Amino acid sequence: MDLELMRTPPPKERADAARNRAKVLTAAADLFAAHGVESVSMDQIATAAGVGKGTLFRRFGDKSGLAAALLDERERELQNAILSGPPPLGPGAPPQARLEAFSSAYLDFALAHLPLVRMSETASPGARYRIGAYRFWHRHLSILLAENDPEARAHTLLAPLSAEHLTAMLDALGEARTRAAIHALMQEASA
Repeated sequence: MDLELMRTPPPKERADAARNRAKVLTAAADLFAAHGVESVSMDQIATAAGVGKGTLFRRFGDKSGLAAALLDERERELQNAILSGPPPLGPGAPPQARLEAFSSAYLDFALAHLPLVRMSETASPGARYRIGAYRFWHRHLSILLAENDPEARAHTLLAPLSAEHLTAMLDALGEARTRAAIHALMQEASA
């Protein structure tokens, strides 16, 4: 399947729904920045956004859905860079260079938004694998790892990039060692 087809299109919505969505996302981002993702309740977000709890839950389902919505634009930027940006992240570089560029770019993204990524991936069992972005990252790596069961290898390479795992690595090893270990793993996979 073409990577472009893996992307989830932006939702189509009525003007009032779009305004409510923007208010909720702004309120959530502000509250998360001020108090941390774990400390903020859906009730607090609804109140700050001036919408009913029902509106919030119908639109986002739970806090993980809200976290995924907040990450959506940032994920699209990374996806665009993979699809049409300059090499080595974008097309035109050898697979090994693209794998290494992906790991750097993904780590930049994940570490900058780690609490949100963690919430989007862990709020319910298997949430990480239902996120459209995960399917995109998986397909991208599968294409770059064209031989020797690329689908299985892509899952294996994405596993240490989970927010839960990255959080544990950062706590135990620090950022420099975490980055170095992930880069080494990608280099070994493409050798």
